[in-house]
Amino acid sequence: MKLSGTEAARYFARPDPARAALLIFGADPMRVALRRQEVIRALVGPQGEAEMRLTRLQAGDMRRDPAALIDAIKAKAFFPGPRVVFVEDATETTAVPAKAALEDWRAGDAVLVVTAGGLTGKSALKKLFDDHRNTVSIGLYNDPPGREEVAALLAAAGLLDPGPEATTALMALARDLDPGDFRQTLEKIGLYKWGDPTPLTGDEVAAMAPATVEAEVDDIIAAVADGRTEAIGPLIRRLEGQGVTPVGLCIGALRYFRGLHRAAVDPGGVSAGIQKTGGFGPRRDAMARQAGSWGGRTLEQALAVLVDTDLLLRSAGQRAPAMALVERALIRLAMLGGRR
Repeated sequence: MKLSGTEAARYFARPDPARAALLIFGADPMRVALRRQEVIRALVGPQGEAEMRLTRLQAGDMRRDPAALIDAIKAKAFFPGPRVVFVEDATETTAVPAKAALEDWRAGDAVLVVTAGGLTGKSALKKLFDDHRNTVSIGLYNDPPGREEVAALLAAAGLLDPGPEATTALMALARDLDPGDFRQTLEKIGLYKWGDPTPLTGDEVAAMAPATVEAEVDDIIAAVADGRTEAIGPLIRRLEGQGVTPVGLCIGALRYFRGLHRAAVDPGGVSAGIQKTGGFGPRRDAMARQAGSWGGRTLEQALAVLVDTDLLLRSAGQRAPAMALVERALIRLAMLGGRR
């Protein structure tokens, strides 16, 4: 059985112990690892590993010993309680021993949890878990978490009533951070608000957001939006030295200018539009000023420049230095903004 979206999020939180097995796969190892931790904890409890009710196997173990998986699933633990056999880094060769184990699985045996990287629709392992009557298959993709998933993470961090402004800011943060960083940020905010009865605010979220290389990406995009052409070259060189890719920088600029455009054309005015994009604290004031100064029509021109640049970067026939193309586009935008 395949699950996705909110159904998958609910299953991770409350997995069915009567199901023989669960496959979690995805290209992002952090997303897979976090979900695997969540579901195993839900199945065996916080003391499951200490009580030896969790058995770990590597995919290579089963290549050397095909019976290892069946033996692990059938084994009896010293302590009472549900058991899990966890197979990490599964590959296509795992499908054969997994199929044999599922055919031999009976109620009372350990639940099998398998994790893998990105699997195609033709994958034998994926097909096995998709089609089996007593298994669950969940693919994790690089989509930002939805409101229900964020609400569950907030509750786990002890943030039961963050308030509408903070919720909007957290949703924006969830789009910008990888899952591990986002969860750590929520834990940090939860510790900060421990025992504080006042609702979490957007400014508090902004103050506790992680300061990473993304902050320097924001610096160059802010320089472009403010029309400071002289700052672009030095910032480009610094980001290039830190390993920021041209495509990543272009995507960051597109995201920011789309936010400015949404704010500039929002029926409720620029302030209402900025709040919807997740701009809070000092960033809110800068975005409001920039959106009002650029205006909707000029921002549409800026988006066209960025979209064309993004397509050019991804073109197979493109031969010019990629970072130079991005730098040229950002300078064009800064000059466009400077003519307002």
